Amino acid sequence: MRARLALAYSNVQLEHREIILKNKPAPMLEASPKGTVPVLVLVDGTVIDESLDIMLWALAKNDPDHWLPHKPQPREPAQSELIMTLIEENDQVFKKHLDRYKYADRFPEHPQSFYREQGELFLQKLDERLAVQPFLMSEQITLADMAIAPFVRQFAHVDRDWFYQSRYQHLQRWLTQFLASDLFQSIMKKKPLWKA
Repeated sequence: MRARLALAYSNVQLEHREIILKNKPAPMLEASPKGTVPVLVLVDGTVIDESLDIMLWALAKNDPDHWLPHKPQPREPAQSELIMTLIEENDQVFKKHLDRYKYADRFPEHPQSFYREQGELFLQKLDERLAVQPFLMSEQITLADMAIAPFVRQFAHVDRDWFYQSRYQHLQRWLTQFLASDLFQSIMKKKPLWKA
């Protein structure tokens, strides 16, 4: 989802190929044998098969609203580094808890509530950031918002009643705004199934 967000935002021309993961087409597996999505095949044959890498590639092509700032403040780490650190925590720590919370039956070592509590540590961190500013890093959307929001959405959708009654009011506002955005709505439109 986040790769599609960045590609749509940057207005990159591409051929979108919608597939069914239970029936992966041979051209996809030839391009990326690991068999996961997304897979971006460039005109020169280069394959990018990590969603964050696709986002960064798209932003390098066109970043009209400066999702990835390039001007560090004096004596402070570059905001780009802070953005990437928050995304790394999402990808390396939060996503692990999200997967276990979402598919708790596959991880019977702990009850689902345990995995939710582990994920809440990151939710709390995000909520605290959003208590003082409208977006995760500042007054405007950055790559951090768009790279992390799809995962928070997944977490919220495991038990929507719990999430929207939880104490994370600032995070709820932020997620609701993300889900209502034109950009998100545009990437959620169904595409026809691709056939070779």
